[in-house]
Amino acid sequence: MWQIQSGFDENCATEEKVMRASLEMRWFYGGALPKSIGQWFGSESLGGYLSPPEEREDLYLLIPGCDYLGVKLRGKNLQVKWRQAELGAMQFGNRWEGKAEKWLKWICADTVAPVPADILATGKWVGVKKKRAQRLYQVSAPGALMSVPVEAPIPQGCIVEVTQLNINGSASWTLGFEAFGGESFLTESLETVANWTSKSYQAQKLKAEDSFGYPNWLASKGI
Repeated sequence: MWQIQSGFDENCATEEKVMRASLEMRWFYGGALPKSIGQWFGSESLGGYLSPPEEREDLYLLIPGCDYLGVKLRGKNLQVKWRQAELGAMQFGNRWEGKAEKWLKWICADTVAPVPADILATGKWVGVKKKRAQRLYQVSAPGALMSVPVEAPIPQGCIVEVTQLNINGSASWTLGFEAFGGESFLTESLETVANWTSKSYQAQKLKAEDSFGYPNWLASKGI
């Protein structure tokens, strides 16, 4: 296991110095995104704001046997995510059961990062093509949410995303939640948004056994 070095912040863009905590829950499945899920996510029942589909390719560093650390290149930015805790399975309605995980994320501009240079140079990187749509909800109190534009600078809330994935021509998809803001309110934010959005969901069941973060998903691809 290698350690994140303390000199990280000195090389990062000023606005990116602060670590960001999040509580995340997502599911991964192979194949094309089911039409029923795409229609549900695009429906007005989830609120008036839906981001237009965004397409890009991210590069992930494969770290064998390590499911608690994610290293990703997105354009010129290097993102490092470290899982702090696993909160276990959570049930929403009768079709969703997922595992919540608490993460810390660092973003560093121009690829200057805490990852040792030899890993950056010799590690195995894999390209993941993505087509992603997002919704953003502001959470003002437990059970109280409001759909807002995805670029809105809100202090407390939860992002919901549906992303179509492709690695070397192999298609997968993911539905994910990412709650952010004050750490003491992350669970309330995720539960508020997941409970509300699950009420209109009528597609396939999403199971706890298929719920994990990107490091686990990449490991499952056997690359």
